[in-house]
Amino acid sequence: MKKILVVDDSALMRKQLRIMLEEGGYEVSTARNGADGLERIKEDSPDAVTLDINMPVMDGLTCLSHIMQDMPVPVIMVSSLTDKGALATFEALELGAIDYVAKPGGTVSLNIQDVKSELLAKVKAATRSRIK
Repeated sequence: MKKILVVDDSALMRKQLRIMLEEGGYEVSTARNGADGLERIKEDSPDAVTLDINMPVMDGLTCLSHIMQDMPVPVIMVSSLTDKGALATFEALELGAIDYVAKPGGTVSLNIQDVKSELLAKVKAATRSRIK
């Protein structure tokens, strides 16, 4: 079973993303921020990571640069800041993220289920990709 790490500062978002990914057949662990996420990656060796951008302690873009430098793993950005054409999206892709999913409805997205099929498809692709 493929392991996915969900990194998001919102407890509600972590729970919703975990449920969607578990329903998709993944083993899921979670982290509250980028610093916590880096520790979890070392401990769990996930096959892919979903990463929010706006978080306290360490934001997603800083975390992403550490992941790609120290322990490359496929990363999908899941954030309200990753709308098509958003600067943060380009920066994340430039830093090495494989793809992104925009949270519908903002930071705490009550309708996150709307992107379930997109999320599962992109996570599946990420778990099959190879990071150089």
